Amino acid sequence: MSETTRYIGLITAPGYPNEIGARLREELPSLLEYYVKEEIDWKIDYIEDPLIGGGAESKEILEATKKKKEEKEWDYAICLTDIPLFIEKRMIVAEANEDENIALISMPSFGSTLMIRRLRESIMQLVNEMYYGSSDEARERSAERIESKRSKHKDVDVDDSKNLMTNKFFGWLSPIKREAPDDREEDYMDVRFIVGRGGSISIRLMGGMVRANRPWNMFPAFLKILTIAFATGSYALVFPTLWLLSEHYTILRMCLLTIFSVIAMTLWIILIHRLWERKRDQSNDYTRKLYNATTFLTLLITVCIYYVMLFCLFLVGVFVFIPMGMLEEQLTSDPGLINYFYIAWIAASVSTVIGALGTALEDEDVVLNATYGYRQRQRHEQLKKKKENEEDEDKEKESLSK
Repeated sequence: MSETTRYIGLITAPGYPNEIGARLREELPSLLEYYVKEEIDWKIDYIEDPLIGGGAESKEILEATKKKKEEKEWDYAICLTDIPLFIEKRMIVAEANEDENIALISMPSFGSTLMIRRLRESIMQLVNEMYYGSSDEARERSAERIESKRSKHKDVDVDDSKNLMTNKFFGWLSPIKREAPDDREEDYMDVRFIVGRGGSISIRLMGGMVRANRPWNMFPAFLKILTIAFATGSYALVFPTLWLLSEHYTILRMCLLTIFSVIAMTLWIILIHRLWERKRDQSNDYTRKLYNATTFLTLLITVCIYYVMLFCLFLVGVFVFIPMGMLEEQLTSDPGLINYFYIAWIAASVSTVIGALGTALEDEDVVLNATYGYRQRQRHEQLKKKKENEEDEDKEKESLSK
């Protein structure tokens, strides 16, 4: 391996983090050369590992990252985990061990905005920490280099030359603090970035977790329900009941009907697929509530997408099925295009309640994989099987050696 070449391995969870890893592989080399060391040829590799995020503690993740680094013979290894990490109710953003050249980043800690940009800046910060060291003198050397280049690159917003992880707005809203623990129990890492306690932490964290769940990718699992709901509503369109309701329903009533139908469908999916985390599933009460809130918001967004699609289908359907002349005969007032809009709106709400309730999603695995509790249980089961296989292999080797 060349002395002027450094290999950085990005270890990502399946799905969205993996997509980010592919994008960062293209962007990071030039940025690292610019902000860390020009004389080094930075090579980025990334792999997908569903097991490395199985631990709920950052120490376990860093240990798994170290093993993967040694296995792949990288110079540096950074794990991008989709699991929220905490220490004393403070949210961990990142940790690094400069002796082992390993680090982790908890992606949900960034919230739902500017994910790529903040990850890019965080990786550069962590590589700086590992390359230059975490001491004050080492940080000063790194800061001088960054300060000299802060106005020359548009991809990075450097407000604090010693901390690339934040900018003015996010630094004020939820500041990220850098600390170097002296506790012997935390000798597995040299530097940690955290977000302190505050009311905005849970909102920020849930935003990041919902984005990691990618609710828009769950929509294909709703195709069966969409078909049934549209068929049910289309049959109802040929009868004048919905036409009359469109004349007498107020905007407030239709909004309430929409809210009721969307929430009812969301709760039904959670119940029928058993997505709600119980105390026996998750011992930590705060984590359990966080997982449940994230599941609800993820499904709520997906159901809203489903509802908009269903409304658009009905809006086309009312123009096809209902002639204006027949509408005029049934309504007391002079109808217009707004009545078509109202009929489609009511049909979408009613068919969501009638046609969707009692129907399971077409692809249950897609929905289950979008919940943190299920993903964690799957990872724990895979880790358990992996350890059992390793133990069996060790026993077999011992028996053969005897």
